[in-house]
Amino acid sequence: MPWRGAVLPVALLLALEAVARGPARDSLALAAPSAALQALGQALQDGSLWAATGFTLASAAGGLALGAGGGLLLGLVLGLSRRAAAAGFASIELLRPVPSVALVPLAMLVFGFGAPMEIAVVAFATLWPTALMVQAAVRLVEPRLLEVSAALQLSPRDRALKILLPAMLPRLFVALRLGIAVAMVVAITVEIAANPHGMGYALMLAQQSLDPALMMAWLGWIALLGFGINAAALQLERRLQRRMGAVT
Repeated sequence: MPWRGAVLPVALLLALEAVARGPARDSLALAAPSAALQALGQALQDGSLWAATGFTLASAAGGLALGAGGGLLLGLVLGLSRRAAAAGFASIELLRPVPSVALVPLAMLVFGFGAPMEIAVVAFATLWPTALMVQAAVRLVEPRLLEVSAALQLSPRDRALKILLPAMLPRLFVALRLGIAVAMVVAITVEIAANPHGMGYALMLAQQSLDPALMMAWLGWIALLGFGINAAALQLERRLQRRMGAVT
């Protein structure tokens, strides 16, 4: 039953409520979920919740669009051409392990504070996993489909749109969901480390202000956003699969 998935989170919240109201009543690190809910309502009323959320989501979406779009094209090229994969292997393996957060100082010098800097770091972080997953998805496409596209003399564009992408759709959505998670994590990390905007910065301000209720409120809100975005991606995947199944 669907409600069974809520049993453990509710039990954890009740336990945290009991601890926060008992042994950890004066803690500067923990707050009762009820107090966090009140702090979240206050942030909602004064508008800070929407402003910070909008900035983080816009930056993460912009970086994901650039990184995942570039990763999709790069992965298609690497998957279809073994020569290109061999030629780009050294460069990719050199750049891929670089932590995206390590690029923050360079991005700050180039873009300054604000959304462009955050978008650039998120794009770098999402480019490589998307490219590698798309490359692997191309390699797993049934070879007969590629033979049919060659026999029909399809253009590279038609081969990608009519043959490759439909066959790769489930794996592409896995890459998309991974990219969304990476984009959110990197965006919030950049805001905590260097960018005075967004939910990460609001979370850091709450910590520096010794306001555990507001800090827990932001943590809970970020978790709910991540859950909702992932659920929306799953729903979109199911709709596209049903539509493509109906068409075929």
